[in-house]
Amino acid sequence: MLVLQNFLLTLHYRNIGYSNMINYDLTKITTIIFDVDGVLSAATIGMSAAGEPLRTVNIKDGYAIQLAVKMGLRLCIITGGKDAALPLRYGKLGMTDIFMGCGVKIDVYHKYLADNNLTNEEVIYIGDDIPDYEIMREVGCPCCPKDACTDIREISLYVSPYEGGRGCARDVLEQVMRAKGMWLSHAKAFGW
Repeated sequence: MLVLQNFLLTLHYRNIGYSNMINYDLTKITTIIFDVDGVLSAATIGMSAAGEPLRTVNIKDGYAIQLAVKMGLRLCIITGGKDAALPLRYGKLGMTDIFMGCGVKIDVYHKYLADNNLTNEEVIYIGDDIPDYEIMREVGCPCCPKDACTDIREISLYVSPYEGGRGCARDVLEQVMRAKGMWLSHAKAFGW
């Protein structure tokens, strides 16, 4: 059944213009963890006069995030950033597991797995730069945006055709929800 499901997903993605899709059994995925800068926001950010970063957000990423939460997927952010706007934005989309100011992300990742009784195989991590490297070497399904640094692209199981902050999160979340039969499968999909 899984082989047929993956074949049908491959046909679907080719029909809508994707040349590749995540080569992993996405039905095993329960948890998607995101970096922020370069993944949920563009790699280049403006700065306020006070020196605060002015991150962009992608509305399509936001839609997929709130739907994934409604459909029961566990979503998490592990970032070095400390911007108070992050929990406001992503909290409104339903995310509750937001870890900011993480100098060494792997320590937070290990604690998160232990606290939630998770295994590496059920986790996707989407990162774009060297601070994400250690986690991406451990997770079952490391993914990155197309503008990630070379070292991250080399260890990623999937490189999205989208840049960070420009649809990468939506791409990965949509593939997971389609594989699990969650995409457009419930009235929750048609609203915010």
